[in-house]
Amino acid sequence: MSVPWSDDAVAALGTSPGLPDDVFEHDGLVTKRPLRACALAELRPGPGQVLWDVGTGAGSIAVEWCRAGGPSARAIGFERVRPRAQRARANADRLCGPWQVRVVDCDVRFDLAVFADQRVPEDSPHAVFVGGGCTSETLDVCLAALRPGGRFVAHAVTLDTEQVLLAGYRSHGGTLTRLAVETAEPLGSMLGWKPLRPVVQWSLSLP
Repeated sequence: MSVPWSDDAVAALGTSPGLPDDVFEHDGLVTKRPLRACALAELRPGPGQVLWDVGTGAGSIAVEWCRAGGPSARAIGFERVRPRAQRARANADRLCGPWQVRVVDCDVRFDLAVFADQRVPEDSPHAVFVGGGCTSETLDVCLAALRPGGRFVAHAVTLDTEQVLLAGYRSHGGTLTRLAVETAEPLGSMLGWKPLRPVVQWSLSLP
């Protein structure tokens, strides 16, 4: 996908979460703008803080975390599909400060626990976002890795993942929200509402 945005145009958008989707190079797998803004409102980026973006896709959550948190904020993105990981790195290089986002080629279904065991203390997350396909194993690893006071946000677009988030909500509390967004688009000579796929968001703040 071509990206028509110049550096000056991107800078003019500011640092508040909710960049237009077409700022990012992606293959269709990108957390859409309204859902991204909702997730970042719960993740609460801050200076010097670290985000784990699990299943980073185009890296949009990681990029917006770093832009909102300032030049000392960092993110580690995990992505098992190599072309997507490469796009996420390219997006981060173009939209963030140097070295703010590190993308790890990692199949979170098998490798995330190994990474968590081997991480250095400065890589421990203040916040974790899981964009889709969250399993109970992934959930356990991410919650165990969070620092005290950390924030966890996960999105579900399938019934299977909804069940994982529902179980997490019942075990740990937090907030469970169903997000449904519709945008006006041409329908013949008129306008009609086109819905995005509904997303269930589970957010949790640790003591």
